Amino acid sequence: MGFFRDIFWVGAGGFLGSVGRHLVAVTILRLWPAAAFPWATVLVNVVGSGVLGMLAGWHLLRDPFRPEVRLFLFVGVLGGFTTFSTFSQETVTLLRDGQSARAWANVALQLGSGLLAAAAGFAWVRSQQ
Repeated sequence: MGFFRDIFWVGAGGFLGSVGRHLVAVTILRLWPAAAFPWATVLVNVVGSGVLGMLAGWHLLRDPFRPEVRLFLFVGVLGGFTTFSTFSQETVTLLRDGQSARAWANVALQLGSGLLAAAAGFAWVRSQQ
């Protein structure tokens, strides 16, 4: 695969993932406009971690994806869908606003549930063998 073809697959996947993340955020804000907790970011990061765990398990245990599929899904779609930078900014904002309990709950919830979701996704694929 060539460099520009790789860039194309990452960019195409990133577009879809970023649009998906935006749609989740808009939907969560419409459902809970006054939410004092970053639920949209939690949702995309946990779902993205679970899907990545499943895809990684599938890739490693069953049927390796072609390089362009890995770039499109892993780096592009899931990289655009999940968001460490927004998680970090929201946590700092909570700390700055004197909401340290919410900030640390955000850290614990996202880190813990993200790791569990990734492990669960991988374990699910493994159990299907």
